[in-house]
Amino acid sequence: DDLDTLPYPTELPRHDFLAPDFDAQTYLSSLRNRHQTLEDLRADLRQRSQLLNRELLDLVNGNYEEFLSLGGDLKGGDEKVEGVRVGVLGFRREVEGVRRAVWERQREVKALLGERKGLSRDVAVGRGLLEVEERLVELESGLRITESEGTDDDDDDDDDDDDDDDLDDDEEDETVDGSSLSSRQITRLEWHARQYVLLLRLVERSGSSHPFLHDRTSRIEAVRKTLLLDLAVALRSAKGDGRSADVLRVAGLYGVLGAEGDGVRVLKGS
Repeated sequence: DDLDTLPYPTELPRHDFLAPDFDAQTYLSSLRNRHQTLEDLRADLRQRSQLLNRELLDLVNGNYEEFLSLGGDLKGGDEKVEGVRVGVLGFRREVEGVRRAVWERQREVKALLGERKGLSRDVAVGRGLLEVEERLVELESGLRITESEGTDDDDDDDDDDDDDDDLDDDEEDETVDGSSLSSRQITRLEWHARQYVLLLRLVERSGSSHPFLHDRTSRIEAVRKTLLLDLAVALRSAKGDGRSADVLRVAGLYGVLGAEGDGVRVLKGS
């Protein structure tokens, strides 16, 4: 086993020493598999150190003028640093100004959005109030609580006159002594009852405490009383004529209005 017959180890790679996390002990421990004596390794490293020294000397000689002017370039550096610092402070003030402007604009936009929401809410409430008024006027007109504007012989409103004539024909079927009411009139009462319930829902949705609705409380109550009176006449007439189907229809309308007790009293009293 002659050691001279073993292959001579290759030169240590230069890039191994350039690793950012290079550690001498770790690197030496990784060389245990090299067929090289400690003296040969020392000689190799010593040669590598001498080579680096020569390269460093050549680098200094090659850039000698630059090294000499380095000191001169560093003179006046304080003034330059101060200029940079002043510039940075000025930029910082500008950034703070922009930030304040953005914050102010954000606050303005938030206030405008809140105002817009408030206006949208007011518009929705206004539309609801107008719908309440329209349906209330329609019920008052249908129940003959208020006098309709215009005359029956107006030639410009032929269609409206025809509708009024139909309603008048229905009224002719109803007499003071409680004579029979037609099925068509009961259908009309059903429509009025549904419209009244819808009116109450609109009032509740718009807020019954609103001054506009508060002023119309008496009118809404008058519509309810008129409806109950018409239902009482219809119920007595249907019961007197023995029309059980119409009795059930009219009695159901009392339930729609939440006045079941009034219906029971009418049936017992008739």
